[in-house]
Amino acid sequence: MTLIKTSLLNSVAVLVKVFALLGINKVLAVYVGPAGYASLGQFQNAITIITTFASGALNTGVTKYTAEYVDDEPKQIEIWKTAGTLALGISLVFSVLVAVFSSHLAHFFLNDAAYSSVFLCFAVALSFFVLNALLLAVLVGKKEVPRYVMANIVGSLLSIAFVFYFVTLWGLYGALIALATYQSVAFFITLIICWNLKWFKISNFYGSVNRLAARNLGKFALMAVVSAACVPFSQILVRQYIVEDLGSESAGYWEAIWRLSSAYLMLVTTVLSVYYLPKLSELKQYDEIRAEIINGAKIIIPVTVLGAISIYILRSFIVEVLFSKEFLPIENVMGWQLIGDILKITSWLVAYVFISKARFKIFIFIEVFFSITFVLLSVFFISKYGLVGGAYAHILNYIVCLIFVIYKFSKFKV
Repeated sequence: MTLIKTSLLNSVAVLVKVFALLGINKVLAVYVGPAGYASLGQFQNAITIITTFASGALNTGVTKYTAEYVDDEPKQIEIWKTAGTLALGISLVFSVLVAVFSSHLAHFFLNDAAYSSVFLCFAVALSFFVLNALLLAVLVGKKEVPRYVMANIVGSLLSIAFVFYFVTLWGLYGALIALATYQSVAFFITLIICWNLKWFKISNFYGSVNRLAARNLGKFALMAVVSAACVPFSQILVRQYIVEDLGSESAGYWEAIWRLSSAYLMLVTTVLSVYYLPKLSELKQYDEIRAEIINGAKIIIPVTVLGAISIYILRSFIVEVLFSKEFLPIENVMGWQLIGDILKITSWLVAYVFISKARFKIFIFIEVFFSITFVLLSVFFISKYGLVGGAYAHILNYIVCLIFVIYKFSKFKV
């Protein structure tokens, strides 16, 4: 499937997801306000960190090797069995740990041990989160894009249904419960979607652990664990600094800006994971990889720029529709944030080469170094310029990141 076909098909799922986010944002803006947004951001970062560790951080590796062993089904099954067995075992251990330390986690991430029941609900749902992500990773590796799109559409609709129901019932607490549980239901939908496919058998996802497969997956696990630890944790640190320096409302504005960025960049980031990771995994020659990146850049970068310009022109309307008038102060930050987003996508386009070829040392350096610089730059610029300083840090961080990944790719050997 070509980049354009994948993008067009995937855009259906993304549009549904974006509309779901529009609905979720509006409901949350009305019921929890800017301060509540900061808490939701903290909890979502917690979910990302815990789920990645609980899954064994194997999903990117599953996609990569499922695509790479496209003509060798026995090897694919070895990967799936190893990943499924490890992921289920590790996720059950983490479910117990999350339940035992639920009060401590609630205090650390949400500054209130009273939210421990949210983490208890998440502990029950965690294994289903992990299994859903594993099946989606296999669908991407098998290039079952229509089914992957269908699973994501259903997941998006479930998310808005859960959030709308629980937030209207219990406010912020309900929103946290919804985020903690909806993917457990999405797993059963994904399972039904996969059920009649020729390659799908439950026995293909559990059994003995193949040492070679585990070692290969381990490289990607290390990359994913570092990413899960660095990116959300850096956001947590910046968000906490904003709360202390500028107040919880400003932290809510900052969270709203990042949510908006995530929503509009979703089309691009999902294409990178759905199309580029399997495609780059298959390519064996440097010239082929370089050509693929150039071809992708001709489409992806202009689309990203056009999206950023459109959002900036319509920023007042978008803020009021997606959030509420309480969030209008973010207008002054959006233009700078959008410039940083363009630089971010451009650098990711190149950095995906290192992921696809399991160059984990380079990838880990990128994640660790630029997460640290993001926090340091954010603290410096926010203390000097206020909330807009966070966007300045975003821009400068990705300028340096882009220069670095282009330099490393110029020296790259397949």
